[in-house]
Amino acid sequence: MTVAVTTPGGRDEPLVNGEAVQVDVRPARVGSRGLALIIDIAVQLLFALLLIMVIGIVSQALPPGVADQAFIQASTTIATIVVFIAYPTIAETMTNGRSPGKRAMGLRVVRADGGPIRLRHALTRTLVGAAVEWPGLLFPPLTWAVALTTMLASPQGRRLGDQAAGTFVIHERSPAPWGWVPSMPPQLAGWAAALDLSGLDDQLALAARHYLARSAEIRQPQNGRFARELAQEIAEKIAQQPPPGTPDWAFLSAVLAERRRRAGDRVHTTRALTQRIWPGFGRLSWAQPVTADPTWDPAGSNRPILGVVMEEGVTSAQAWQSPAGQDHAGGSGR
Repeated sequence: MTVAVTTPGGRDEPLVNGEAVQVDVRPARVGSRGLALIIDIAVQLLFALLLIMVIGIVSQALPPGVADQAFIQASTTIATIVVFIAYPTIAETMTNGRSPGKRAMGLRVVRADGGPIRLRHALTRTLVGAAVEWPGLLFPPLTWAVALTTMLASPQGRRLGDQAAGTFVIHERSPAPWGWVPSMPPQLAGWAAALDLSGLDDQLALAARHYLARSAEIRQPQNGRFARELAQEIAEKIAQQPPPGTPDWAFLSAVLAERRRRAGDRVHTTRALTQRIWPGFGRLSWAQPVTADPTWDPAGSNRPILGVVMEEGVTSAQAWQSPAGQDHAGGSGR
């Protein structure tokens, strides 16, 4: 198996995964890593300030003559090692590659093969980083420019420490695509408009939406059982049975579509009022009322989910059938 790493140019570089799991990862670039570094620097400076206060308190508590110049220099050296070497190494090792800054930005350090890092990887990254990157104890800011150039030139955004340790930084959070929105079956639009949906809670509605969005991935007979159980539970909540012969999936889609339409109407009404009171703040273009689509064609827009073809000359009974002639999602007529 391989790990597909998408580069900015759209090219995928396969990486060998020792766990034989195919994973799509998105390498972190300079922007997100720079913000994470700023947060980590702030944490390190707070840690350094705490250590300075501790050293000052200890120096005052020691007998006269003990806290001499050599003691101060030794304490400063130890504090520098703790702040810039020990702390980053321990933080990345104990958190599986997520320092406070990386955790805040949704980043993680992983090995070049996609696996989790170990102590040696974190220590190597930290040593190289402290020497030539941050704080750059050797020839700053020249080494800073070299480190930045290396990161920009790398397809995976790897800095010098990553090159030496065999690691790179990835995004743990992926952009969430727009979820599937249930459509209103035209045959049920009038019936759904008169429903009392006050008893339908968000959790049950979300469960029905998740089922409809993934119904094509669920095999029979579990598919039909899920649809039937959800339809029965929702019918009890709204105290209304669907018209005879309505498949369970169509009943669920109609209820969710009507619920969404009413929510959109409420938002539009609220923003219209806001627009009248504070012109320019209503954002009416963001909350247009949801209207029924007269050319509703789930087979064209969401074939794996609904799979209904509306054609001229098809009877209402046949309209509930999928192109293969089977009720979609295994829903039995109610």
